[in-house]
Amino acid sequence: MNDDEKQIRDLIERWARAVHEGDLDRVLADHAADIVMFDVPPPHDGVRGRDAYRQTWPGFFEYQRRGASFEIVSLEVTAGADVAFAHALLRCGTAADFARDPAQRLRLTIGLRKEGGRWVVSHEHHSFADRSGEERADGENEVRDLHRRWFEATAAKDLDGIMAGIADDVVSYEHEVPLAYVGADAVREVCRQGLSASDETVTWDVPDLTVLVDGDLAVGWGLNRMGVPRPDGGVAVNWSRGTRVFQRGPDGWEMVHQQVSYPFDPATGRAATELTP
Repeated sequence: MNDDEKQIRDLIERWARAVHEGDLDRVLADHAADIVMFDVPPPHDGVRGRDAYRQTWPGFFEYQRRGASFEIVSLEVTAGADVAFAHALLRCGTAADFARDPAQRLRLTIGLRKEGGRWVVSHEHHSFADRSGEERADGENEVRDLHRRWFEATAAKDLDGIMAGIADDVVSYEHEVPLAYVGADAVREVCRQGLSASDETVTWDVPDLTVLVDGDLAVGWGLNRMGVPRPDGGVAVNWSRGTRVFQRGPDGWEMVHQQVSYPFDPATGRAATELTP
C-alpha cells in the first residue's frame, strides 16, 4: 500500500466513524465543495454541493439513534497521481434488518481528487442490492408455509397450532354472525367450535391459494375446502371464499385480517353453501 492509498483509507475510515457517531462536522470534512452523491433515497439525479450533502445526514443520524449500525466490512483503494477511487461494503441496518437478512450490506463507491496536495471526496455512491424479487419469493413461501401448518393443525385438532400465526388484534369476518370477530380470543372460540363439529378428523385446505407479498404486507386468497366425515363413511365437503391479510413482524408473519363468505343467492335470499368449483 503506497502513501496515497494509506491517506485515502484513513480518510474513509475517519468518515465512517464520524457517520456512526453522528458528528456532522467530521462527516463533511475532506469533502469537495462540489461533491455529487448518489444516495439510496431520491433524488435520482443525486445530491449536489456540500450544503445539500449536509442536509442528507440528520435523518440518517436519527435512524442510527434507533439502533442502526454503520460499520466498514471491507475497503479497497486505488490511487493515481491526482485521482483515486475506493469501494467498500458496510454493515448498515438495524438488528431487525439483519435478523431478516444477515448478508445485507451497503455498497459504497467513492471518487477522490487532490486539491492543494490533499485528497478530497468529490463523489459518493451508496446503494443496497435490489432484493425485492427474492424477498417477495421468500415472503410468499413463508405465508404458504403458515397455511400448511394451519391445515395440519386442523387435521390434528390442535387448537394452539391453529392460533399460531394469528395476531392478538386480528379482525375476522366469519360466515356466522356477528359482523366481526375482534381479537384472537374470539377467533379461537370460532375455531374451537369448528373442530367440535365432529369427533372425527376435520380437514381444511385452499387448493387454489394465491399469495402476493409487498414488503412486510401480504395477502392470500382462494377457495376454502372444508371436509367433515359423514356417518356413512364419506366426507361432507363444503366450499367457501377466503381472503387473509398478513403483516410481518419480529416474530414472522401474522394474520391481521380474514374474511370468509358464501355467495348470496338472490332467488332464495340465502347463502349458497352447496356450490362447488
